[in-house]
Amino acid sequence: MTQKKSAATRLEPVAGLRSTGTRKYVYLLSELERVQGALGSWNAVKALLGGKGANLAEMTRIGLPVPPGFVITTAACNATLASGGNFPLELWAQVLGAIQQVEATTQKRFGDPKSPLLVACRSGAKVSMPGMMDTVLNIGLNDETVEGLAELTGDRRFAFDAYRRLVQMYGSVVLGIPDQPFETLLTEYRERRGVSNDADLPGEDLEALTRAFKSMVQSSAGRPFPAEPFEQLELAVKAVFKSWNAKRAFDYRVAAGVPHGLGTAVNVVTMVFGNLAQDSGTGVLTTRNVTTGEDQLEGDFLMRAQGEDVVAGTRTTLPIAEMAKVLPDAYRELSRIAHLLESHYREVQDIEFTVERGKLWILQTRDAKRTAQAAIRIAVESVRKRLITRNEAILRVSPLHVDYFLHPQFEVGSRKRAKDEAALLATGLNVSPGAAIGQIVFDADRAELWGREGRPVIMVRPETRPDDVHGLLAAQGVLTSQGGRTSHAALVARQFGKPAVVGAGSLKIDAAERQMTAPSGRVLKEGDWVSIDGTSGEVFAGKLQTVVPDVADEFLLELLWWADQVRKLGVWANADYPRDAERARQLGAEGIGLCRTEHMFFEAERLPIVQRMILADTPEERATELQKLLPMQRQDFIGLFTVMDGLPVTIRLIDPPLHEFLPHRDVLERELAQLEAQLQHQQSAALDSQVAEKRRMLSAVDRLHEQNPMLGLRGVRMGILMPELVRMQTRALFEAACACIRDGVKVMPKVMVPLATVADELKIERAILEEEAKQVMAEQSTTVRYQFGTMIEVPRAALVADRLAEHAEFFSFGTNDLTQTTFGISRDDAETSFLMEYLHKGILRENPFAHIDVEGVGQLLKTAVLHVRRARKGADVGICGEHGGDPKSIAFFHKLGLDYVSCSPLRVPVARLAAAQAALG
Repeated sequence: MTQKKSAATRLEPVAGLRSTGTRKYVYLLSELERVQGALGSWNAVKALLGGKGANLAEMTRIGLPVPPGFVITTAACNATLASGGNFPLELWAQVLGAIQQVEATTQKRFGDPKSPLLVACRSGAKVSMPGMMDTVLNIGLNDETVEGLAELTGDRRFAFDAYRRLVQMYGSVVLGIPDQPFETLLTEYRERRGVSNDADLPGEDLEALTRAFKSMVQSSAGRPFPAEPFEQLELAVKAVFKSWNAKRAFDYRVAAGVPHGLGTAVNVVTMVFGNLAQDSGTGVLTTRNVTTGEDQLEGDFLMRAQGEDVVAGTRTTLPIAEMAKVLPDAYRELSRIAHLLESHYREVQDIEFTVERGKLWILQTRDAKRTAQAAIRIAVESVRKRLITRNEAILRVSPLHVDYFLHPQFEVGSRKRAKDEAALLATGLNVSPGAAIGQIVFDADRAELWGREGRPVIMVRPETRPDDVHGLLAAQGVLTSQGGRTSHAALVARQFGKPAVVGAGSLKIDAAERQMTAPSGRVLKEGDWVSIDGTSGEVFAGKLQTVVPDVADEFLLELLWWADQVRKLGVWANADYPRDAERARQLGAEGIGLCRTEHMFFEAERLPIVQRMILADTPEERATELQKLLPMQRQDFIGLFTVMDGLPVTIRLIDPPLHEFLPHRDVLERELAQLEAQLQHQQSAALDSQVAEKRRMLSAVDRLHEQNPMLGLRGVRMGILMPELVRMQTRALFEAACACIRDGVKVMPKVMVPLATVADELKIERAILEEEAKQVMAEQSTTVRYQFGTMIEVPRAALVADRLAEHAEFFSFGTNDLTQTTFGISRDDAETSFLMEYLHKGILRENPFAHIDVEGVGQLLKTAVLHVRRARKGADVGICGEHGGDPKSIAFFHKLGLDYVSCSPLRVPVARLAAAQAALG
């Protein structure tokens, strides 16, 4: 029979594209040495061939049993996507040439009914993205070649099992047909036969299913299933290329920090069949236990199956050790190859394999994904065995592994059961890692009350404000429907190690009615149980099981000690309370880079005093309230200095605008209206007093109202206009320092003024501070060595840092506000509205609130550092914004030559490792 030809086989120019000469887009797996010779580094080879293709070629080179095939490069993917889906002119001719080479090797022909060559078309980017892109298997089958396959193998059932798989996979992946109709029909056939999985269906059912699937393709796609093998291959390659930009792949890259411009290679490899005969099977294994890090093979195996059967979960798999009983020769060979590959790559491998009629084939190897605990243990034990150096171990463990290691996490089986039972309510921003379980509460006061009663709670709010801090402290975690990664809820949650999911906009949170509604319509009321995962951003109804990692793990401690020997950057912590400082020091912090004193004012017993201080009509009344706050602040500072004995403590004077300490205007109006209504029906002196107080508070809120409060009366400006408040804080600080010195504690206070933009602001503030400090030291007959500095939060401060250095002895960048003021955007509004769209469209490559904006904000930092170093030699310059705990940002700060980064306590170990990796380049 004459083989038909489709448009896919013709070498006609692709519209809109020119030939680029002799550019090579396709490489045989046997051509690795040619690729390496041209590109040099293994990293460049992986960038071109993808990790999967590069490893297949490498295994071919070292003589392992890899099915013949070829790789279509990532460059071809990017060129195809850039042209709207058209192949570069040279590509198809090179594919046809490669097919001929594979035919010669296998002694089969693509599309030949008598000896059909079948191929798999699989994705493979430079960076492994498991399950994020598409695969099509059994390409080359049609009504003629399936008969040839049946005759060639002597197994008609097997041939039609492969055919129906191709039609189903092709319909879903290439033609975009929903998979559910295929699965529904499969289920009907299984139920009719009384079997639990597809492997038990007889051959006549598989033939009927193939016909039915082809009819579904025709009716759903409006075109027949393509019978021409070359057309199948062409469309499959284009579909795999297209899957690079699928939403799940995009979201994965965003979460994993994988560049969007890499593209994926396509691996076209000869099919081998684990579902061919009784002595066939397929499986996946890792060369170590990637959950615990133990040195043992771990994996799953199925007899008479194809690869997707193992990972799909539709059939109960066997432990890899069982393969030794049913296929002993293949298992011995697999064990040998597994150890060889781990030794060859000097890394734990994830291996996919197939046994076809007793012969072992290796289909893939890649560096294995692993839990945080496993990653750390494997790296440390590899050093102990002298397989790798300490520096290699430092570079192999991701800082995110350390981050995840330090937070409780949901048990894997519990999470899977919850998803199977449709308990997943929504997904938001994963802003503070860890697992938290509790009963829903909708306000901070009740969260605090229930917390005191010993009830675990999750505080659920549309968004949080600073005066919710007591509820946050009492809660196991926080969930909001609004807000971004650096919103109040996110910042405080990270500060206190509270798991948090914010910006879960699909949840309708009705705090007044004390209920929330999921997109599915499910309603949860106050007191219902909910589980939140601050690592993944997922929200579940009910209680999931958690696993608590061991912070004192010997492998983690050893790895971090190695990191400390290498890094140049100091690692400090942002801590407002002694308990936070103690936690930070336990985790290796070398100082406190930011103590936000205003957080202390939001505590329940202090807030009324602060409010009365704000409402005071006379200086005398204000002084009375400040005098009440003084001993409280003093005790706070004593606690911090005591915990950090011998280490620097940076105390930032009060920063936020005063209105943040007062209730919302709409809340006050509503409460006032209710009181006035009561007063009309019930005259009493108590009600009169309450009404007067509410009116007074409302008047103060109106008086303090600003159009842009975060750019208004706050920071140094408030300190200049309300010097008595700064004097109180200064007195508390120095009285605490003197008391600690008398007790033998070594104090190293650094007093930081926020939001300075003009040198004279610092001059005035420093004069106020030093006058009060001298007075306290004279009263206490004690000398305190201290430094005076400022926080750079706006562009002008960075540009005139040399002028500020005339009055400041140290500098700390508040990169959260500096990013906002540089971009001119509100972080909360941006992250919950246009920012994700900007990232998706490539307008912004990264979220500037997650990773420092090197081109803009980074240049301001660079300018400021140069100015400071020139104007005041030896001045400390550090970071105290949330970027201080971000590994990618830390790499930039290392290059910039900063002295330290400061981050939330639980990110201190992360920063220690990231700083070491930056030092190692």
